[in-house]
Amino acid sequence: MIVIAASTRSDISDYVAALVEVYTLIIIVYIVSTMILSFGVRIPYHRWSDALLSFLGDVTNPYLNLFRRFIPMVGPLDLSPIAAILVLQVVGTVVVNLVRG
Repeated sequence: MIVIAASTRSDISDYVAALVEVYTLIIIVYIVSTMILSFGVRIPYHRWSDALLSFLGDVTNPYLNLFRRFIPMVGPLDLSPIAAILVLQVVGTVVVNLVRG
């Protein structure tokens, strides 16, 4: 017999808040790493950095592409991650507050 512990609304809202924070952190790491690599900084044995960058791109690009359709690039600057992070934080806060009650 499997016993499943009952989760309170507070536990679920804390979990959703943690997911929002982790995803925001992943977006920031992706932005910083692509910026560093675009300046020409290359690691001699960059197999692990390619794997990391492809993972971060696979995780963040579907969400960021939603904003890249509507927000044009300003010269070489891509402002869509800023809007994506702001929307993620606002929607995450609203969802956490709705779950918490």
